[in-house]
Amino acid sequence: MVLSLEACDAGEAAAAEPPETIRVATFNIAMGLEEQGAMAAALHSGNDARLQALARVLNTVRPDIVLLAEFDYDPSVDAAGLLHANYLASSETNADPIAYPHHYRPPVNTGVDSGLDLDRNGETGDPADAWGFGFFPGQYGMLVLSRFPIDKEQVRTFQALLWKDLADAQRPMNEDGSPFYPDETWAQLRLSSKSHADVPIVIGEETLHLLVSHPTPPVFDGPEDRNGARNHDELALWNHYISGHMDSWLVDDQGRTGGLSTGARFVIAGDLNADPHDGDAHPNAINQLLQHPAVDAECIPSSEGAVEAATAQGGKNEQHAGDPAHDTSDFNDEFVGNYRLDYVIPSATLSVTGCGVHWPLSSSPLHADATFSDHRLVWVDLAW
Repeated sequence: MVLSLEACDAGEAAAAEPPETIRVATFNIAMGLEEQGAMAAALHSGNDARLQALARVLNTVRPDIVLLAEFDYDPSVDAAGLLHANYLASSETNADPIAYPHHYRPPVNTGVDSGLDLDRNGETGDPADAWGFGFFPGQYGMLVLSRFPIDKEQVRTFQALLWKDLADAQRPMNEDGSPFYPDETWAQLRLSSKSHADVPIVIGEETLHLLVSHPTPPVFDGPEDRNGARNHDELALWNHYISGHMDSWLVDDQGRTGGLSTGARFVIAGDLNADPHDGDAHPNAINQLLQHPAVDAECIPSSEGAVEAATAQGGKNEQHAGDPAHDTSDFNDEFVGNYRLDYVIPSATLSVTGCGVHWPLSSSPLHADATFSDHRLVWVDLAW
């Protein structure tokens, strides 16, 4: 029997007493699988090596709230229930099982065919012609797990927000100055490559807004830099959202308008695909969040394992300007190198007590499990 968590999510379970410190994490588990149904099969099997490693990582780091990126969205299966029953609660996987009685997974734009020729190759129906690049609907989805109740009635998603409606949208342009996307296409193009979601989590008497997204990487395009512009603007959406503005264009999928109220407690979480110093992201892409007056980005997550990896691997890492201790991803060192791409950015209304990247040294028995993905789990501790 699969453990169902729907009753807990409906608020029928008693809320856990809030501890003095809340740990919030994000982890791109790199399981945007190639075939539709592959994630469901892995969840049912109970013996997928990656999900077993994920369970051990969560058991080790023990975040109270975690966003899992590249966790394929499949509404036909109880993903959280299967993950708990077959992995997180498995005594074969964990000596000290961890439980998340509440979860949320937004539908995503990846793999959902637009019917348009978005990559301008003269054909429609390609993975690049989906609202967000993907080979099937739901690929590269997201899953939020929480020890605390999620107020699902107040969840806000921005899956359908049009790119053109973003204030100061960076419309991609060809080298000759003409628009890359024809007017008819630009009028329909969605901003979010997956989805943007404000997930309110009730902790004691307070609410923490978990702002989750997974913007497109600023590569795999041409001189028009359409993915670089989209990455910047997907981050710009959160910039506007946390600024306390009631912008009329900022309309969620539920028809509600405007951003967060001033003074709200929030954490921006996700693989944001933008390094503040290196790579192909626009210069101000991530800094528009890290330097926003409403956030506290003073605690920069770091690890000894990242330094060890950059030193041992060399290659492009030797050309990077950023501190390798802050890297959260491990890519091909001949062409890319390691970047800081994954973030948990708390609001200035929260008190940060610590932060880090779960990247153990290669000599650690925890190393193999922590590095099954090309990203690492990033966490922040908040006094509550």
